[in-house]
Amino acid sequence: MKRRDFLQLSGLGIGAAMLPNIPVMGNNVSYEALLNGSMDVAVKKRLADAALNAAKSKGATYTDIRIGRYLNQFVVTREDKVQNIVNTESYGVGVRVIADGCWGFAAVVDAKSEADTARAAEEAVAIAKANAKLMKEPVSLAPQKGFGEVSWKTPIVKNAFEVPIQEKVDLLLGVNDAAIKNGANYVNSILFLVNEQKYFASSDGSYVDQDVHRTWPIFNVTCIDPKSGKFETRNALSAPMGMGYEYLQTNPKDKITGVTTRYNRGYDMLEDAGAAAQQAKAKLSAKSVEAGKYDLVLDPSHLWLTIHESVGHPLELDRVLGYEANFAGTSFATLDKWQSKNFNYGSKEVTLFADKTQVGSLGAVGWDDEGVKTKKWDLVKDGTLVNYQAIRDQAHIIGEKESHGCCYADSWSSVQFQRMANVSLAPGKTPLSVEEMIKDVKKGIYIIGDGSFSIDQQRYNFQFGGQLYYEIKDGKIGEMLKDVAYQSNTQEFWNSCSKICDDRDYRLGGSFFDGKGQPSQSSAVSHGSSTARFDGVNVINTGRKI
Repeated sequence: MKRRDFLQLSGLGIGAAMLPNIPVMGNNVSYEALLNGSMDVAVKKRLADAALNAAKSKGATYTDIRIGRYLNQFVVTREDKVQNIVNTESYGVGVRVIADGCWGFAAVVDAKSEADTARAAEEAVAIAKANAKLMKEPVSLAPQKGFGEVSWKTPIVKNAFEVPIQEKVDLLLGVNDAAIKNGANYVNSILFLVNEQKYFASSDGSYVDQDVHRTWPIFNVTCIDPKSGKFETRNALSAPMGMGYEYLQTNPKDKITGVTTRYNRGYDMLEDAGAAAQQAKAKLSAKSVEAGKYDLVLDPSHLWLTIHESVGHPLELDRVLGYEANFAGTSFATLDKWQSKNFNYGSKEVTLFADKTQVGSLGAVGWDDEGVKTKKWDLVKDGTLVNYQAIRDQAHIIGEKESHGCCYADSWSSVQFQRMANVSLAPGKTPLSVEEMIKDVKKGIYIIGDGSFSIDQQRYNFQFGGQLYYEIKDGKIGEMLKDVAYQSNTQEFWNSCSKICDDRDYRLGGSFFDGKGQPSQSSAVSHGSSTARFDGVNVINTGRKI
């Protein structure tokens, strides 16, 4: 995928994502090909062992191999027409080794024989030995026990790839029709589906077979004022999820517990499309905000993006160390701040945690792409910076004895590296509803949905917009506003957090295409929160007079 195409797809501007010619990774295949079962585990183990043995015989002190089959399906519609249906499949093997203290990596497409995987392993060792001549210090891996033969699967109820294309098309055209009937002039809708079938094996003694599913239904509604020619939009308030097609059914029951929660409940796309059209139309006559200081009440559908940019990225250890600067720079949260043990990241209300095990989240897996068992850990505890996100060759830098389990590659052909875990704001500990939170707000704004944003190269100074804005006056939600964006810096913003609703309001948002690295890779990550209040935040008017 070309960088320009990737940015079109991964950018948060839905307009770019709605283009019918969506760039995808992999070869176009038939719908029937997507339904073919994955390779037998016994066969994958033989291919893996061939690579492990070949690498060891050539001098590797550590080896891992990833055998991956990556499936994608994109269904794209506009108004009453189907614009595109894209099915892709990519299969291959990537082998990573340490030899002479240095990393080496090689990959082979459509590897079908033990000779193929052995050849990739030998090439990886040769590359590592060549790289070692330029190495400043040898790789130091955190210890990792082997898990033997294990498996994990996204706990889906209904495999979205098995749902007939016609049913998906009917859903999207129904969504478009609902928007048009409620006043929309234009509407685009897309269903993104991903299935990663990944097998990992390492010289540590792990053989991990995983089947990962993700789903993202989205749309964009536009309403035009025929007199002025001005227009307003509203995007879907859906969250991309680590779920199957049950996400598109109202209130699905969790397959294991039988309990519907805030993070595994369904999304009613038809209902949201109708509401979106009405709200986009209402935006045309909404009052333009007056700039000034406001108490902000931020819905989880909005707050996830602020968490992603001001917490998730700056607490990636490779950005902190300056090893990574692509896609908006390094980090203000340098090691000296963590080492002080008292760096004030936010108010006492703020606890931010990373969790690769969270049910329904985009980043949920059993083991990461280094064979590390995933877990949950705190990044900011009661307002104080306490940790980062680190993988096996980084853990020693911050005195950790084990990896956090947040290593990922977007393809068998990509080298796995440190990626953001699901990073979330912990719910408030005291029972608190949104209505109770608002009742003592004298001058505020209630913001729903994510919008445009800007953040500096240190992930510190920023500006965020949203989808919907409502005035809060004397404890009550009032009329709709527009032209709203708030400005702050990471410390100031999180220190202004005064209240957080309890876990009854907890919901996930997330990024389906989060870019990082060079060559760039895309990952999917969720961010959860309950509705939260931030006091005295600077709001600007973004409206332009023409």
